[in-house]
Amino acid sequence: MPLLAIALVLLVVAFVITAMLVKTPKIKPASLEEFDFAQVEEGTPEMVLFGDGWTEGPQVLWYGRYRTIKIKSKGGKK
Repeated sequence: MPLLAIALVLLVVAFVITAMLVKTPKIKPASLEEFDFAQVEEGTPEMVLFGDGWTEGPQVLWYGRYRTIKIKSKGGKK
């Protein structure tokens, strides 16, 4: 029985030490410059394909609404 108690104490001590040493890195949101989109130059004619087909190069005309919005949270219980 004392061996089990010593093992449990060591387990709790190891857990506390591990929890104190863990550091979570602060992650910044990705900026729009970090994305690599293939964009066309102004004046390049748009290709219109009907059916299946391959093109020489990609033309990305619109790639979404990439914004960052700060998450606001209220404290307390509901």
